[in-house]
Amino acid sequence: MKAGKDPEATVVADSALIVMLVCVAGGAVLGWVVKLLARWLVSLPWAPFQGPAKLLNSFPEPGLTVGVVAVGALAGLLLGLTALHESLTVTVSDTQVTLSTRDETQVVERGEIALAFKDGKQFVLLGHHGGEAAREETDLSAKRLARAFTKHGYGWADADPHDDAYRLWVPGASGLPDGANAVLAARAKALKADKGGDAREMRKELARFGVVVRDRDKRQYWRM
Repeated sequence: MKAGKDPEATVVADSALIVMLVCVAGGAVLGWVVKLLARWLVSLPWAPFQGPAKLLNSFPEPGLTVGVVAVGALAGLLLGLTALHESLTVTVSDTQVTLSTRDETQVVERGEIALAFKDGKQFVLLGHHGGEAAREETDLSAKRLARAFTKHGYGWADADPHDDAYRLWVPGASGLPDGANAVLAARAKALKADKGGDAREMRKELARFGVVVRDRDKRQYWRM
């Protein structure tokens, strides 16, 4: 798939059609399962949620089945639109890499990129002095990304070359610049509260201290 403005660019992105089909179909199936579950629950007097289950089963067929499947499909449609909005699109050309997600676009010039790789569920552009030019959450295939980057002559690695340098952050950790512990403490709270936008902004703030951070199960690991 080619980028619009640069016919030589390679775009790596989730297929909108596949995402929507999966989400809508999954929602419809889930709605049908809810109907079956409600029917099963009313047959068990001791089971919880008797009220909602009886209410659902009070609707006549085939309207009940059509209704729950339609509601499930609509929920799947909304989920699919959200997933596409938050998914990462990577556009690779000979001169730059463009990362688009949510309503944000980041352009990284080729000269700023030493290496690209997948780090678990995150895609990383590594700079020439050990810092990160970009780090974004994505389910994009590492193989697809690797093909795009090697096609345009960028370096690609199968793992983070600085993996051994990361240390688990604990409050008051030694070896960090003044002020970095405070940012990491605030970021830990943001991760716990699922405030991804705040955590992203604080990652940028840590980069100004010369600190690189990555997350594992809402725990922070850092290196200089």
